Amino acid sequence: MALETGLSADDKRELLRIARESVVAIVSGRKYSASHSGSQALNEKAGAFVTLHEKGELRGCIGFIDARLPVCEAVAETAAKAAASDPRFDAVTPSELEQIELEISVLSPLKRVTDLEEIIIGKHGVMVERGFYRGLLLPQVATENGWSRDEFLKYSCMKAGLDGGCYKDAGTRISIFSAEVFSEKECGLIPDAGIGEESL
Repeated sequence: MALETGLSADDKRELLRIARESVVAIVSGRKYSASHSGSQALNEKAGAFVTLHEKGELRGCIGFIDARLPVCEAVAETAAKAAASDPRFDAVTPSELEQIELEISVLSPLKRVTDLEEIIIGKHGVMVERGFYRGLLLPQVATENGWSRDEFLKYSCMKAGLDGGCYKDAGTRISIFSAEVFSEKECGLIPDAGIGEESL
């Protein structure tokens, strides 16, 4: 069953706790298995991305587009990958943990669009597909950069390794999604480098 209902404030805090513990575990060389005391919503499947920021700058971002795992497991796995396996960055080190702030994006199912007017900046993320190429940008990326719809689509194409104007071509598949986005800062959580270390 895919996650269809919104997450409560407690659910969000629980997912952020899981993400933080997963990051601490991978950085410390420990194994981690997500468990929670939250609502049933955390057992429902959803796509999810975990983004790491350090002093306001991107430090890692990995996610699953498809609803392949319960959201609690998706968050744990992508948090670890964002910290240790984002090819754009070196792995996070123990000395950085106190500076890292986590943000989670829980995705709605993808919806294919043929009318680009359906894309609403600030509400929708975009995935562009053409052949074997695929690129995705989260909704907040357009807002943070002050992009127009055309700019958002252009950079989504470039993220896929395609020409920036490929979104205008009939052979390009464009899908949109919404995301519930929340961070440690917004939820009043203070990162603690020592939290949740667990060896299984």
